[in-house]
Amino acid sequence: MKILHCCLAAFYIDNFGYQENILPKMHKLLGHDVTILASTETYIGSKLGYTSPGEYINENGIPVKRIPYSRFIPSVLVRKLRLYEGIGAFLKKVNPDIIFLHDVQFLSIVEIVRFAQRNPNVKIYADGHTDFGNSAKNWVSRNILHKVIYKWCAKMIEPYVSKFWGVTPLRVDFFIDVYGINKEKVDLLVLGLDDSELDITNKAFVREKVRTKHGLGEKFVFISGGKIDRRKNIHLLLEAFSDKAFDDYHLILFGSITDEMRVEIEKHLGQSNITYLKWLEPKQVSEYFMAADFGVFPGTHSVLWEQAVGVGLPAIFCKWDGVTHVDVGGNCVFIESISAEKIGKTMHEIVMDSNRFASLRKNAEEKGPKVFSYTEIAKKSIDMN
Repeated sequence: MKILHCCLAAFYIDNFGYQENILPKMHKLLGHDVTILASTETYIGSKLGYTSPGEYINENGIPVKRIPYSRFIPSVLVRKLRLYEGIGAFLKKVNPDIIFLHDVQFLSIVEIVRFAQRNPNVKIYADGHTDFGNSAKNWVSRNILHKVIYKWCAKMIEPYVSKFWGVTPLRVDFFIDVYGINKEKVDLLVLGLDDSELDITNKAFVREKVRTKHGLGEKFVFISGGKIDRRKNIHLLLEAFSDKAFDDYHLILFGSITDEMRVEIEKHLGQSNITYLKWLEPKQVSEYFMAADFGVFPGTHSVLWEQAVGVGLPAIFCKWDGVTHVDVGGNCVFIESISAEKIGKTMHEIVMDSNRFASLRKNAEEKGPKVFSYTEIAKKSIDMN
């Protein structure tokens, strides 16, 4: 089948491990003819920016078409409303059997509606990455953008969508409570682990390779990372790990540090029991997860949570309402009211209780990969299961 992935509600960044990167890749590996239609919003260096419209083949051999914003509206406004030129003509050219919308918050969704009206056999699916933790934080965003403009977008496309997928339970609720989508049309489609290039059964070899490279031997290794901003609470993790109680343990940290956090983070990176790796490719992240003993994610949710669980890594997570789906049955520990003291205490309790650690590791390794395999997620996303 011909599948068109539309990344028009936000950025599309090549060579990343976001869902809009992995789902098209997995659909292609499943034998489908895949194309991506995207905005010009992307990463320029390490910051969000805008590239030029154009066409190219991405790192997974998938054609990508980046289309321009409408020229007749000021750029500040058009990038919020997300009005584009050329969607209708491109849809007609590709003539997809399936359209997968990565979020629905773009006014040019009317072009998708028109295509669906003219082509009643096309199947449309839409996912949602929006919740009150990452969006709708001020009055204008909540009451104008989301409850009026973006709700209108969602309701416009609703009659033609087979399934709205929230990627966390909280985002399922956002579709229903904020956009007013019929709950019978909404379900959970978890983020996961790209298992196309990673053999989890080869974990022992990967673990030894990574540990040998960094001289870690059989030390107990914690790992954390991602975009290191204040809300991720990595500064509190580092403060906790500076305690002498952790001198015999090791922490691997990776990811880009935001400017506001640089001084606060870098003052800890000289510790001999901390390895900082800067940015890692998604496959490298999985390999380092396989080499570690325990993940620690004391801040806001990111796709790394599901990736860690998908590899079979037990972990500590900050507890957020609607984001407890990473608990697949005794594989993780949740912390409420995050502080450096509480993070340190939880980590220390785990390394000191070998039976508890063994149970957490066993549950993680046996259950996590089954739930968070992107091969299975990709099939579910277009009702192939």
